Amino acid sequence: MSLRGKAAIVGIGEFKPSRYTEGATTLGMLVEVGRQAVADAGLEIGEVDGLITENFAEAPFMAPSSVVEYLGIRAKFAELVDLGGATGAGMAARAAMAIASGLCETVLCVTGTRREARSPSGQRRSASSGYAGRRVDRTPYSEFEAPFGAIGANYGYAMIANRYRHEYGVTPEQLAKIAVAQRYNACHNPDAMFFGQPITVEDVLNSPVIVDPLHMLEIVMPCAGAAALVVTSAKKARRMKRPAAYVLGAGEQTTHRSITYAPSLTHTAIKAAADKAFAMAGVRRKDIDVASIYDCYTITVLLSIEDAGFCKKGQGGRFVDDHNLQFDGDFPLNPHGGQLSFGQAGTAGGMSHVTEAARQVMGRAQGRQVKKCRLAFVNGNGGTMSEQVSLILGREP
Repeated sequence: MSLRGKAAIVGIGEFKPSRYTEGATTLGMLVEVGRQAVADAGLEIGEVDGLITENFAEAPFMAPSSVVEYLGIRAKFAELVDLGGATGAGMAARAAMAIASGLCETVLCVTGTRREARSPSGQRRSASSGYAGRRVDRTPYSEFEAPFGAIGANYGYAMIANRYRHEYGVTPEQLAKIAVAQRYNACHNPDAMFFGQPITVEDVLNSPVIVDPLHMLEIVMPCAGAAALVVTSAKKARRMKRPAAYVLGAGEQTTHRSITYAPSLTHTAIKAAADKAFAMAGVRRKDIDVASIYDCYTITVLLSIEDAGFCKKGQGGRFVDDHNLQFDGDFPLNPHGGQLSFGQAGTAGGMSHVTEAARQVMGRAQGRQVKKCRLAFVNGNGGTMSEQVSLILGREP
């Protein structure tokens, strides 16, 4: 089934990322950002007949119905998506699928993460989401890898970066340029965590090495926030007579949970996902006006540029040298600053790539607007290059 021109993003809700959200509940954040998106679309909550959400602490079970109940939605379609950083892009794709299949007409997609500086016992904490009610992780990863030190994302992406350097070669300066361009963009986005704080290649290379070869400024800073989308049928979007971002193509591929079982450290599932999205949309890589690519680490961006087909395998470093990745450059990348400089608010960080692409296509990005932006490429990445979702958004269906 082709999704081309069947559905469109018509409303956006997003909280400015913050380091902590003392006293907030994730459910409250999801509801508030959802209402914001519905209002942005010029709709009433009663016009929403589909809901997509994620896992959150206050509702470890039956999360969709909890949000539906709180918002007062009469949902013909309700779904939970758990794709890590690819959740936001996956929600947009699934909303378009539900609409194209006739299950519903207007879907609200909500993501959010809260962070508290201290736990109820007074101990400092940095985890996002709650304290109790979490289901116990009994996956092979948690049983046989985490106990031996394979904890968190840093180690896996460091392995990827080292293997890439060995196979193809990339200089620290080339990777640093990605972070610098993201920060330039963030300095044009008042909502970004690092607004007004430009950096240089030297700043990146002089920042502490967290896990060799990754420097601190090549790694996202977790924060709190929420983001939401309203996706509706193309027919309804046209009746609304306002800017929309039409879903022209979507592709998805999942290969592994643990980096141990990845088919390759340097060839990712992005290729399959992106190829599907481009084929469905019927557009070429050179037609894309802005790329909104998941950027938990600089090496993630490099691999994504290659595997999405914007350059040949192993040529990512040269591509970075040959192109200007700023929003006003010849290859606009993550105009909102990306998660490296906008902030990684859990799954809302991944959703920010979808919201930014939609804003750009709608012509609503204000001080960072890419000129003549009609087509956007989005990629969401979950886990350690595990789950990939690609989208093509366009101004016209």
